[in-house]
Amino acid sequence: MTTPRSVAIGEDDVLLREGIERVLTVAGFEVVACASDADDLLRKGLAHRPDLLVADINMPPGNGDDGLLAAIEVRRRRPETAVLVLSQYFEERYVAELMADGPEGVGYLLKERVGKVEEFVDAARRVADGQSAVDPEVVARMLGRRRKRPAIAALSPRELEVMAAMAEGKSNRGIAEALTISLTAVEKHVTRIFSKLGLDHGQTEHRRVHAVLTYLRET
Repeated sequence: MTTPRSVAIGEDDVLLREGIERVLTVAGFEVVACASDADDLLRKGLAHRPDLLVADINMPPGNGDDGLLAAIEVRRRRPETAVLVLSQYFEERYVAELMADGPEGVGYLLKERVGKVEEFVDAARRVADGQSAVDPEVVARMLGRRRKRPAIAALSPRELEVMAAMAEGKSNRGIAEALTISLTAVEKHVTRIFSKLGLDHGQTEHRRVHAVLTYLRET
């Protein structure tokens, strides 16, 4: 029998916190801790050593980015802990801070995504498995802001679609299914994306990460 993945939840809204707890429990996660402020989240995130930390960005005591900072600190001390943060609205700098050390095992969702249970659970599972998950709306907004940049302007409309799906954390097979194209076609698009973004073969192992960060991180 597979051991359920453990999760700690940081959310100061009681109803939303209980809703997240219920959704993840039904999905097979083991909720080991809940916190209503960032200080408590940091303590419990370190003490309970969860596989996944789900945290609201804006939490007491400061009601600024306290939750995000607590999540980043937990990940700094325990890199094996995956982190999925929730935000009421889109802030590009939050994505940049969260993914500063790479997108593996991190996710950023708008809170409205929690109500779309299947999408939320899928994102939680992907992040817990060491992949990345970025809210599709956030990806769309960030792509829109960057299309004037020379490297991105060189991508075709289809390559932008592939890049957007890649930034959401989808594998090549997942991209093929989402865009209804062949796996071979996806591989060709990805290769051309790497070339147009100037990612040479010497970066083979990390080109996918660098491509995603080109879109998602402030430079």
